[in-house]
Amino acid sequence: MYLKNRFVCLIAFFCFTIPALAQNKATKAADDAFSEQLYFTALQKYQKASSKVKNNKAERDRITFRIAECYRMMNNTKKAETAYKRLINNVKFIKDEPRVILYYANALKANGNYDEAIKQYQAYKDLSPKDPRGEQGVSTCKMAKEWIANPTKYTVKWEKTLNSKEDDFAPSYADKKFGSIIFTSDRDASNGKDIDNWTGLKFSDFYLARKDRKQEWSKPVLADQAGMINTKTNDGVGQFDPRFAHFYFTRCYNDSKKKNGCQIFMTSRTGTSNWSDPEKIELGGDSTSIYGHPSVANGDIIYFSAELPGGVGGKDIWRASKKSGKWIKENLGPVINTPGNELFPFIRNDSILYFASDGLPGMGGMDIFRSVYSKGKWSTPENLKSPINSPADDLAIVFNAEESEEGLFTSNRPGGKGRDDIYSFVIPPIYYTLEGTVTDDRSLLPVQGAEVRATGTNGRIFKYTTDEKGHYSFNKMQITANTTYDILVIKKDYFNEKGRETTVGLEKSKDLTRNFVLRPIPKKPVVLPDILYDLAKWDLKPQYQDSLQGLIETLDANETIVIELAAHTDSRDSDERNDILSQKRAQSVVDYLITRGIDPDRLVAKGYGERVPRALAKEVSREGYTFVLGTVLTDSVINLLPSTAIKEAAHQLNRRTEFSVLRNDFIPKTTPSKIQGTAKIEVVVAPEVNAAPIKKLKEGTYEGSCFVNGIALSFTYDPGEKDVFISAAQAFKLLKDGVIDKNDFEGDATKLIQEKSISEKAVITLKEVRIARNTVKDVKVIVNSKIHGTFVFGENTLKKFGNFRIDEEKEQLIFD
Repeated sequence: MYLKNRFVCLIAFFCFTIPALAQNKATKAADDAFSEQLYFTALQKYQKASSKVKNNKAERDRITFRIAECYRMMNNTKKAETAYKRLINNVKFIKDEPRVILYYANALKANGNYDEAIKQYQAYKDLSPKDPRGEQGVSTCKMAKEWIANPTKYTVKWEKTLNSKEDDFAPSYADKKFGSIIFTSDRDASNGKDIDNWTGLKFSDFYLARKDRKQEWSKPVLADQAGMINTKTNDGVGQFDPRFAHFYFTRCYNDSKKKNGCQIFMTSRTGTSNWSDPEKIELGGDSTSIYGHPSVANGDIIYFSAELPGGVGGKDIWRASKKSGKWIKENLGPVINTPGNELFPFIRNDSILYFASDGLPGMGGMDIFRSVYSKGKWSTPENLKSPINSPADDLAIVFNAEESEEGLFTSNRPGGKGRDDIYSFVIPPIYYTLEGTVTDDRSLLPVQGAEVRATGTNGRIFKYTTDEKGHYSFNKMQITANTTYDILVIKKDYFNEKGRETTVGLEKSKDLTRNFVLRPIPKKPVVLPDILYDLAKWDLKPQYQDSLQGLIETLDANETIVIELAAHTDSRDSDERNDILSQKRAQSVVDYLITRGIDPDRLVAKGYGERVPRALAKEVSREGYTFVLGTVLTDSVINLLPSTAIKEAAHQLNRRTEFSVLRNDFIPKTTPSKIQGTAKIEVVVAPEVNAAPIKKLKEGTYEGSCFVNGIALSFTYDPGEKDVFISAAQAFKLLKDGVIDKNDFEGDATKLIQEKSISEKAVITLKEVRIARNTVKDVKVIVNSKIHGTFVFGENTLKKFGNFRIDEEKEQLIFD
């Protein structure tokens, strides 16, 4: 940008010089242009002269260095880096002028190549150990890398509408509502059409842009077409006073016949684009003096940048107060100013100063700093760090209100459209939310209707009931900063779950997520104790009434269970007497359970007489003898036992009432008054007939019923089917009803269980399938939605239940 570069260098030529050797006309013209700070012109002439000194190495090196310096003074860090690099391995030249390494390192740093810059700063430090700039360069590069890795809260946005392919910089708010801005640009529409011989760029003017109702910037237009603030010279870098009554700006002259300077002017605006004749702010000096970048505080106080006697070095920030009609200047001192350059001041609330500097520790080119005036002195400047600052030039920051953390600044960082572009910045408001899902640990399905309670350390309590997807959420009005929340999840028939989330220490907005998995409260195991009888007796012994108490508690806690009571005798009587005896034994148990409030419809009682000798499901010790697991107590087995007492013990084991769960789909009656009646006692005279109903569907296929993990389920028997299939809908229903759970799936259940279905080809193990009285454990089924029916298997599977035949006339599936 012209006003930035020219303002930095116009008064003093502070790049170091190398004595010229014998000059030809070409190099002399270049050197003259360089001395006059016409760097663009000098660059062109040096490039032309370099081809004419091929045999003069010393002069060629000098010209190479001058080309690098021209690029540096024109702020073209990329080409400056390339030019300096050509001299780095020139040992003789570096020995005489080690600062070439310093300038090369500076260019690398400005271009964001921190690692290589560190190497060059270290090399310069070794050559010039007394110059602190080597060590400062190493430390600031390391510091910059840390800042980029850990940026501040600001977010930065490139303002597309405001920027052009040229330089657009130094925005300033132009009204009390901060809805418009005035900025400097050298884009094509500017009044100054000449090319500046220093920068090779066109002259700059002021442009206006406004925000529309959608808070989008309008296309910029010239702020003045009457020649008041926009002229054929360089006009730019201005700010309104706090009341937006007067506009102070910089104007740099361009008389090719004499040395020119820059001055500060003040004007007033009437209407949207009418300006009064600018008045020069008399700060002293003459037409060659350089003053610029004004920022106005309340009470006729102007902050500006200049290089004046009594300064610290380079361009400094000064303050001028109007007293008795005269402006009295004072330098802000070495806390603010450095031997480098401090530019683009912006005074906020009369006490907070923002400015750009290349002399303070920064990230590359110019960085933006902040200092507070309190008790008569300025605080140590604070670098605004990344993302406000970058390896490139960052400058001319303004804020859009006294208390906001929102505004605009200028940068030539990569990613823009032109050389210098306008960026906006803001610290976005910090919001927090909390959400998650609640799922069933057994089925992995969402849990609807769970209460999620969040109790904050601020004393506020919020509740949410999960929806059909198990989702809960607390919004940004409920979740606040610096608060820890204890979360409690409650649902009937589940164990409670707890969790904790906190916003303490969070510096950015965050959507907190906490998912919960609820464990179902397991139903009490159905303990079915043996009921044993004395010989030829059917009355319940007191100790077995106590045993039945456990069964009653289980039935009360599991209201959907239907059980079978199977009463048996030993073989030491006639079939008829034993049938009557087993019937009475079953009746005694049924009557007792009914008196204790058990619905008779939940009791299926059968008397088997002596027809089903006991098959021991575990080892049993009696009379010092151990009956092994699997022993079937038939007469032939009992007769071989070693003693009468042991034989009697075996007969007593056969005299029993056994319990088994038939199913768990009983629908409880709504009121106790409806529970009445008695259970019918069936005497099973032919227990060898083990059958289940079955109905023929079409040639070769049948429909029957079975029990899967205690739940009644219809099946389709297709003799030719080799595998066992279940429909996705039926599998999902079994999962949702708790008949199967996640542990029954082969593979990762989380990938197989979907929101409302089960994945095709998922393999599920059914713990128990019962048809008639035959049970098969661990049946593997494959999910297949294309089957006809809900549960399909073939002959090979059905044979696992035992040898069978189908009586189509009686519609029975009979197991031998």
